[in-house]
Amino acid sequence: MMNTSWKGCHLFPRNVWSIATHYSTTPEMPACEYQPKKYMGPGYERVWRIRSDHLFKNAPPYYKRPLLIHDGYMQWLFDHRGRRYLDMFGGIVTVSVGHCHPKVVEAAAEQMKSLWHTTNIYLHPKLYEYAEKLTSKLPRKLKVAYFVNSGSEANDVAMLLARLHTGSHDVISFCNAYHGMTLGAMGLTAMCTWKHAVPSALGVHHAMNPDVYRGVWGGARCRDSPVQTERECACAPGACEAGDQYYGQLEELFKYSLPRGRVAGLFAESIQGIGGTVQFPKGFLKKAYELVKSNGGVYIADEVQTGFGRTGEHFWGFEMHGVEPDIVTMAKGMGNGFPMAAVITTPEIASKAEQALHFSTFGGNPVASAVGLAVLQVIEEEETQQRSHEVGTHLLRRLADLRDRYQCVGDVRGKGLMAGVELVEDRRSRRPLPAKSFVDVWEDCKDMGLLLGRGGLSGNVFRIKPPMCVTKEDADFTVAVLETAFQKLTEKRERSLP
Repeated sequence: MMNTSWKGCHLFPRNVWSIATHYSTTPEMPACEYQPKKYMGPGYERVWRIRSDHLFKNAPPYYKRPLLIHDGYMQWLFDHRGRRYLDMFGGIVTVSVGHCHPKVVEAAAEQMKSLWHTTNIYLHPKLYEYAEKLTSKLPRKLKVAYFVNSGSEANDVAMLLARLHTGSHDVISFCNAYHGMTLGAMGLTAMCTWKHAVPSALGVHHAMNPDVYRGVWGGARCRDSPVQTERECACAPGACEAGDQYYGQLEELFKYSLPRGRVAGLFAESIQGIGGTVQFPKGFLKKAYELVKSNGGVYIADEVQTGFGRTGEHFWGFEMHGVEPDIVTMAKGMGNGFPMAAVITTPEIASKAEQALHFSTFGGNPVASAVGLAVLQVIEEEETQQRSHEVGTHLLRRLADLRDRYQCVGDVRGKGLMAGVELVEDRRSRRPLPAKSFVDVWEDCKDMGLLLGRGGLSGNVFRIKPPMCVTKEDADFTVAVLETAFQKLTEKRERSLP
């Protein structure tokens, strides 16, 4: 019998089948008919020198020898040598319908032939076509849009609107949240890895994060997900004790840190993205919403990563929580990689911005509007939301199978094509897997042609958020590669035992 006594990433006794039957063999990548264009740019070493000499180094590239990507098609990326990779991170959850999707490319090219830019001091038709189409996807009261260029900028504007509308200054977000890196959005963000030592959080309060895996409370029936934690759960059907406990902590914040009966608003990601695909307990956000509203505030749903059908069952992540926001921010998948974002709210809240001029030079420009409209059309025509649900559920269940057999997989979570796999050193303590071991697995996946994101405060969570055109075959390949990498780590660490 296999030795399973060590505390690291060991393999549990195999009582279910495995794709990776021969771990020395790289899993076979699904077929792709697309032929990448020949790379004609500067050499790899020159690119690296240019980066070293002329670019900020605040965001280090992925991998020990970073990839030089020059071509993409749907769920595939190609490096300068022509090697193909399955992109299961979607350009940081940004490529929604596929790299260089033909319909989106055509829409951008056609618009660029006639009008690139005028700003909104003039009328141009694509902006209004797009605004009407986009707002039709939201609850009826949310029908006024302000277009900007990034999620950070959108959240900055949303915070301004909340304060102007309510006349209050205090804003709440959750620990482990990421809302952007403008000075205002950095104040909303609550992860030390994304904080500079400058004043940025004036009037922002960070509530306890209702994390049912790493938090104080949580159990095996607390998440709206096909996969639950392995923690014991005493919740009765239709109830969530963890949600009640975390809500109590939020009440404490209101009681001790805020002016009585006054708050500007609550920011919440429907599923925390950069924080490691963290989901709130069922029912928690609805109760939090009611508490905020009863104290005069508004609820701002950050849909930068969860919007546009990615979570599968719903077009917007907030719908899974049973609430209707007062303000919604969105970006990333909105433009399938084109830099665009928006704040959508009610006419009443939007009117408060009229107190002074406020203008985004490039927000809602003709090309962005044409791209956004094409993305919505593709989402509808190719039923990417349904694909997110079907392929995502299949993927999550297959990942849960790995968790059941490999001790290094502490948790699998998510909804639709927004999945997280948290690696740990020890299941019982939930200590994060050491960075070196995590990077070894990550590098092995890349070498086998699989690109994954990395997140969580300790950088120990694989973020799996691919273009929504991926197939079940792609999902199975992803699982096979991860299993091969986990097995390699297992054998390496077993050999290191005395």
